[in-house]
Amino acid sequence: MPEPLKVANLTDIKPGKMFRAKLNDSFILLANIENEIFAVDDMCTHEDASLYNGALKGHCVECPLHGSHFDFRTGKPDGNPATEPVKTYKVEVKDNEIFIFL
Repeated sequence: MPEPLKVANLTDIKPGKMFRAKLNDSFILLANIENEIFAVDDMCTHEDASLYNGALKGHCVECPLHGSHFDFRTGKPDGNPATEPVKTYKVEVKDNEIFIFL
């Protein structure tokens, strides 16, 4: 199993908010939804748009460019024009630090 990578502190993401973390040359989007942390790739799979600039709606993030919704739990899009899911990451919170598994 791969080693977890620290991406943020729990205090960085208030409930109902998102946080963008940089890993190497890409970004991971984290969300605190009902006090559970989720992580997905930050880029929309339809066009190059940062999902961080979108809106958090329930368990989904709405792409700011064309309005596709991606579910943080599965990565699957809900609504056109996106048809491909974003990558999701397993998240672990330990001692108020957030880790993801690549």
